[in-house]
Amino acid sequence: MDGLDLIKTFREVAFRRSFSRAADSLGMSKATVSRYVAELETRSGVRLLNRSTRSLSLTDAGQVLLDRSTELVAMAENTLNDLQAHGSHPKGRLRMSAPNGMIAGWLSDVMAAFINLYPDVYVSLVFTNRDIDLIEEGIDIHLTGGRIDDMNLIVRRLVQYDMVVCASPAYWARRGIPQVPEDVGRHDILSYASMPTTHLPFETEGRPHEVAVHSRMEANDAMALIELALRGVGVAYVPEPLAQSHLERGALVPVLREHMPRDHWLYAAYSQRRHNSAAMRAMLDFLEKSMEPLGDPPTMPASPPASPVSPPVTCALSRARDVARATASAGRTDTPPRQ
Repeated sequence: MDGLDLIKTFREVAFRRSFSRAADSLGMSKATVSRYVAELETRSGVRLLNRSTRSLSLTDAGQVLLDRSTELVAMAENTLNDLQAHGSHPKGRLRMSAPNGMIAGWLSDVMAAFINLYPDVYVSLVFTNRDIDLIEEGIDIHLTGGRIDDMNLIVRRLVQYDMVVCASPAYWARRGIPQVPEDVGRHDILSYASMPTTHLPFETEGRPHEVAVHSRMEANDAMALIELALRGVGVAYVPEPLAQSHLERGALVPVLREHMPRDHWLYAAYSQRRHNSAAMRAMLDFLEKSMEPLGDPPTMPASPPASPVSPPVTCALSRARDVARATASAGRTDTPPRQ
C-alpha cells in the first residue's frame, strides 16, 4: 500500500467518524480500513484518532493531517485524471525530431493536418541530422531515412521513397544530360554527407553498382544541396520528397529515373511499446495513414540521345524543359508496399 492510499482511507474515516461507514464507502472491509489507519499512525509516529467503543474523534495531529492533506489528495487525483486522459485522448506535448529540410516537403502537410485534427496536442519539432538519444533528449518520435541500429528502439516503416539525381535546366543545357549512370562521372556533384562523396549508387537491370563521381561540395543538409542545384552549380543526389516542389515546377529536372535504387524507406522510431500517450499513438497512426495516398514517382520518358560532349544550349535546354513538364504533369498512382 502507498502513502496516498493510507491518507485517503484516514480522511474517509475522519469524515464519517466511523470505520464501518468508511469501509462501506471505500468498498473495503472494516479490518482493512483499521489496518490502513494503524499503518499510517505507525509511519507518522503519532496517534491520529481517539477511539472508544461508542465514538471516534481526531487528535490534534489527526486534525493537522486532515487539514493539510486536502490539497495533496486533490492534486494527486487531478494529476491521475490528467494522466489517464493522456492515455485515452490525444492531448499535451508531443516532441518529435526529423532531418533538416523535411518540413519543406511532405511533413509540412502532415503537421498542418494533424494540428487541425487534434487541437489539444502541442507539437514540438526538432530538426537535426546528427545522431540523437531519444530518451536522453526527450524525443517521443524520431523520423529518419537512415539505418537504425539501436535495438532498444521500436521502428515503424512508413513509406518507400526515391533518391533523385537532378539539376537546373540551365545546368543541363550547359553540361549535357546524362543518358547512363556512368555519364554522371563527367558532372559536378553536390553530395549528401551521409553518403560516400566519391561514388554514387545506381541500379542497372536490377543490379546495384556504384559510379565514381567528382564531388564539388558536400553538406549534411539536403536543402543546401538543392538550393545550390537551383542556382546551376551542380547535380544534386538527394531524397526526392525534399526536392519535389522544385521538380514539379520544373526548376529542377530529374534524370536517370530508371537507374535509381529502390531501397530507401522513411521510418518512425520511438523508445517504448507500452503505455505510450494517446498523442503519440495518434501521431504514429496519422503518419502511417498519411503515407497511403503516396505512390511511386512517375516513370520518366527516356531522354533524347545526347552526344558525349555538351550539346548546343538551345537543344539541351529544350530537352530539359520537356523532362520538367513531364515530371510536373505525371500523376502518382501506385501504392508502395507497407510493413
